[in-house]
Amino acid sequence: MNQNKGLNSEYYQSLTRNMILTVVIVSFAPMILVSGVIFSQFRESYNEKVYVHLDELTMKHQHNIDNFINEKMNNIRFLAKTSSFEELSDESFLRKRLATFRQEYDNVFEDLGMINEQGLQIAYAGPFDLAKAQYFEADWFKKAIKTQYFISDVFLGLRDLPHFIVAVRQNFQGRYWILRATINFVAFNDLVTNIRIGKTGFAFILNRKGELQTQKTILEALPSKDIYTDLLKNRKKDEGKVYIVEAVDDFGNKNIYSSAFLKNGDWMLICQQNKADAFSSLKRNQSFAVLIFFIGGCGIITTALLLSRKMVGRIAKADHEKEIMNQKVIETSKLAAVGELAAGVAHEINNPLTTILTTAMLIQEDIDPDGQMYADLEMVAKETLRCRKIVTSLLDFARKTKPAKKPCNINEIVAECILLTRKKAAFNEIAIAQNLSEEIPTVLLDKDQIEQALINIILNAVEATSPGGSVTILTTFFPQDEVIEIAIVDTGEGIAADNIDKLFDPFFTTKESGTGLGLAITHGIIEQHGGTINISSKPGQGTTFTIRLHANRDNNDEH
Repeated sequence: MNQNKGLNSEYYQSLTRNMILTVVIVSFAPMILVSGVIFSQFRESYNEKVYVHLDELTMKHQHNIDNFINEKMNNIRFLAKTSSFEELSDESFLRKRLATFRQEYDNVFEDLGMINEQGLQIAYAGPFDLAKAQYFEADWFKKAIKTQYFISDVFLGLRDLPHFIVAVRQNFQGRYWILRATINFVAFNDLVTNIRIGKTGFAFILNRKGELQTQKTILEALPSKDIYTDLLKNRKKDEGKVYIVEAVDDFGNKNIYSSAFLKNGDWMLICQQNKADAFSSLKRNQSFAVLIFFIGGCGIITTALLLSRKMVGRIAKADHEKEIMNQKVIETSKLAAVGELAAGVAHEINNPLTTILTTAMLIQEDIDPDGQMYADLEMVAKETLRCRKIVTSLLDFARKTKPAKKPCNINEIVAECILLTRKKAAFNEIAIAQNLSEEIPTVLLDKDQIEQALINIILNAVEATSPGGSVTILTTFFPQDEVIEIAIVDTGEGIAADNIDKLFDPFFTTKESGTGLGLAITHGIIEQHGGTINISSKPGQGTTFTIRLHANRDNNDEH
């Protein structure tokens, strides 16, 4: 894996895309499958519901219309059966019967007439001038004289207005005569045209020739005659069930047609409704479902995007931390190797340095103390001691001796450290103060190592503080955590933010003559005691070193 990859690198972009795609597919696949199955079943159920509703509605209106026609036929049959030929031939009698019918049936009956077998109307009661009217050539009369009961199609006739008649044939002295009544077309037509199905549905009646028996309203589309002709051809006269089909009319609209026979199969009641209107509720539910699906899909995609980016960000962070850790392992390995090498070199150098220092001191005893050579030898001895100090630090850093812990009091150790560094602080005109808690418990420590660590920090604080400044050492005990805290606070110039994380690295120093090992050794000592050391500093506001040690357990270098 490329160590320089960032979150926006091609690798992580590809990983993000793959995660988003996976989440979207895994989320959408079952949702689409379940939604498809549910919608298919719902559509089938709704389609069945619409057809059942149309079937029931058409059957209901079929019964209503048939009952209307049969009731009027039964009225005329009863009149013919209960009245004599002489009574029915009397116009005053017919007028009385017509008045009774009109009063009882709300003017549904328009007129009554008595017609002999020659087609001559011998008696008439009604608003039209039809006395002595001749119907011998009329189509309806030819059919009526051949059957006992007859209901005509709607026609104009002599009155030039749409109407239809119901007729009863009777026999008197071996000759046929017909009692007929004209049914008010408006009342019959309203019975059909008032049928409404949804917003676009309407009804009408056709005869067997496909001719309209009712009038259309302005809301109704012109009939597509081919569709109605097919309905008439494809149905048997004796078929009593409702027949439903879907077809496209002359205007390109897809309609649903439900049909049922009337008047013993001579007429057909047709209910027509636009399919979009019939399935409008389904469309609304479908649109609502699509909206929910869209919102849910947006939520899934948004979640997938955010979740994928978040996870890839964590992966990238983990990779970055892994790379840093690998670098630290490599650096630690190098330092370990350097430490071993430094320990070996320091041990070998220490003996020659001792010889040089001893020789310089012996020569000084034999020469004039005021001469230039004596001063040069003094410089040699000084620098030799400096080299020995560096070698000793290297050996201390490389050995990492296991602490020899004994019960100690932190306040006593701090007091000794202040005593040992007071002279150095006074020389630099730095005041050392202390604020030690009396509640500090006794704890197992390696006194020499802790003292070395504290002295290193105090001396660094003194050297970083300008004359007139101060260094304060504070101790605090936190009983709830069983932790002892030691804080070394100076009023120096502070530490640059870039350098804080490097202070404990071996050989890192900002001093011109520093070795860079003092704080590294200090950090190692505190870790071997199971404690922590932290630095807080702001340039120009001083620095605080905080050491925290556990007071309730014996921490060794295995922790």
